[in-house]
Amino acid sequence: MSIRLQKGQKVNLKKNKSNLGEILINLNWNARANKQGFFKAIFSNEKPIDLDLGCLYEMKDGKKGCIQALGKHFGSMEKYPYILLDGDDRTGNIATGENLRINGNQISQFKRILVYTFIYDGIANWKRADGIVTIKYPNAEDLVIKMDIYDTTKKMCALAMFENIDDTTFSVEKIVGFYTGHQSMDRDFHWGMTWRSARKD
Repeated sequence: MSIRLQKGQKVNLKKNKSNLGEILINLNWNARANKQGFFKAIFSNEKPIDLDLGCLYEMKDGKKGCIQALGKHFGSMEKYPYILLDGDDRTGNIATGENLRINGNQISQFKRILVYTFIYDGIANWKRADGIVTIKYPNAEDLVIKMDIYDTTKKMCALAMFENIDDTTFSVEKIVGFYTGHQSMDRDFHWGMTWRSARKD
């Protein structure tokens, strides 16, 4: 069973005994899915879509940062910032997609986490990408965030906001809002970080 969140809907994660355990955030998408037909898709000059999963984090002590493949900020589960990106799917063809892992046992360290994705390569065609985010954690129903808003050419999408609730659990809100890039998203959520251009190897 799973719970599909609607835009603006906010739910609290359920605790497993005294802690949350590992929270897995999975992004999956179709790199080449379209309705043009198989052979037309093969011979099309259109690049496959490369989606990247990442997050901004803000800690209780005021420290801020990001986790993403761009810039090789993969993080760590066992030490600060207690968030790990476990790989970079450049094709959309890896069955497991991309995964962010949050150490829920360290919830008292966190203030908030903004999970996002952006189209690193390929045209901004979110309908063709057909992205879906699944949030999994111990002994609870999965939370599903469908990227079901398509009318945009902006390449960045804020997916979900995690906020600390009394150092015991996170609230999770479906955002699915689109931006021209990291800076415009940062401004909208008042993160106050400095950004510069980068490329993946």
